[in-house]
Amino acid sequence: MTYRINGIDPNQIDTDSASALAVRVKATSNLGFPCRVTLEDAEQGEELLLFNHVSHDVQSPYRSSYAVYARISAAKPAQYTNEVPPVFQGRPLGMRAFGSDAMLKTAGLAMPGDADQTIRRLFELDEVAYIDVHNAAHGCFVARVERHET
Repeated sequence: MTYRINGIDPNQIDTDSASALAVRVKATSNLGFPCRVTLEDAEQGEELLLFNHVSHDVQSPYRSSYAVYARISAAKPAQYTNEVPPVFQGRPLGMRAFGSDAMLKTAGLAMPGDADQTIRRLFELDEVAYIDVHNAAHGCFVARVERHET
């Protein structure tokens, strides 16, 4: 079983910082400003857009949106196959496993260093089509993990 993790396509982000749903911010540290496009933490001083992202845009009770960061300079979404991105490192992560019907099938908590193992364990269940990963403490969406056929 293989899986793929993609960053958000920057072309899908409304960069209008005049909107109440998007504001420009500067990273005040090297940790704590995870870019959802590059799937890396921004470095101190980098400019980011904090915006509301609909991460689970479905017609089910599990539709979800929350505030997330993206580097202003991010031009291309990151892509990882069978490996976890840097933004998964050093954080406890909540993993919500959904079926193709957009309904929650199960969930898991991955402590730092356990993300790959937790993803693989969740995908052992045939009914799991994809996993939405969230930061456990703040609850914000990090990335979607999808089954990938090679």
